[in-house]
Amino acid sequence: MYVAVKGGEAAIDNAHRLLAEARRGDPAVPELSVEQIREQMALLVDRVMTEGSLYDPNLAALALKQARGDVVEAVFLVRAYRTTLPRFGASAPVDTGAMAVERRISATFKDLPGGQVLGPTFDYTHRLVDFALAAEAGIEPAAEAEPRADAGSCPRVTDLLARDGLIEPSPPDDGAPAGDLTREPVDYPADRALRLQALARGDEGFVLGLAYSTQRGYGRTHPFVGEIRVGEVAVEFVPEELGFAVPLGRIRLTECQMVNQFKGSGAAPPQFTRGYGLSFGQSERKAMAMALVDRALRAEELGEPVASPAQDQEFVLAHCDSLQATGFVEHLKLPHYVDFQAELELVRRLRTEFERESDTVEMQEAAE
Repeated sequence: MYVAVKGGEAAIDNAHRLLAEARRGDPAVPELSVEQIREQMALLVDRVMTEGSLYDPNLAALALKQARGDVVEAVFLVRAYRTTLPRFGASAPVDTGAMAVERRISATFKDLPGGQVLGPTFDYTHRLVDFALAAEAGIEPAAEAEPRADAGSCPRVTDLLARDGLIEPSPPDDGAPAGDLTREPVDYPADRALRLQALARGDEGFVLGLAYSTQRGYGRTHPFVGEIRVGEVAVEFVPEELGFAVPLGRIRLTECQMVNQFKGSGAAPPQFTRGYGLSFGQSERKAMAMALVDRALRAEELGEPVASPAQDQEFVLAHCDSLQATGFVEHLKLPHYVDFQAELELVRRLRTEFERESDTVEMQEAAE
């Protein structure tokens, strides 16, 4: 019986008030608005939306404010809110080939139809702290790029390779409804659609660590970034009563297509294989890590030995979710008085028995 917990309601209420006070910080400092977080912490907002499985920049920004910047807590808030929303059905697959591209790079081909578009990126910054930002000075507007004749055409790199049969074809759409791991428990072995769902919702740091492990020899990937593209795509829904697609709006996505080592057999010529990553907003690190782990998880399908953690789907899917991990770790903060007293009593009894046996041995040795 948790006797020591009784009467703790007043303390919990006070803890909530202290949390609100700590969240606000010094009242003399202007309070952060949700709009400021959404616009100026956009990459953090994108991560919360991706791991929270809900595309709503305002809600993600509010969750970050409420969570004092704790990403996992903010993801928890977003997912909890998501469970209260009605579900009308699944949207039609988005066409990333028709994306309104704002950033598009390829590490495999220099010259592409539509060109390489650097867009906003840290890739070429010096990684030096810019103390001018503390002065809140204005920023110099970006120069207008010269329009390209083929700017409206941005075919995916993997589509270009597929024309010559150099990469495995995309899996055909069989029309079957996609599984939903938020509604049904995962059954192993899980199909690729469920694995991709889990990786998209998975903690970025954990997925990144697994992806890094595949680069260090704990997996057979040998990847090239076929393409990373960031931009807006249209989302459509097909109501049963209409039978045709209805536009719902546009969302911003990051897509990564990894081109991986050769595959071939006596029945098929050598060709590259794929790894795929997709995330909300501009989340390039997550999309890349997801694509690397996706490819590693296809080891058994491609006839490769499963010898590393990143290739073991049960290991990956059971541990990549930040909320499940947080639940197991942080529950240790909750009262375990009864459990500990039982363990304490056991240790005391064992020590008593040990001392008794030690005394018996000493008496026997003295008698001899």
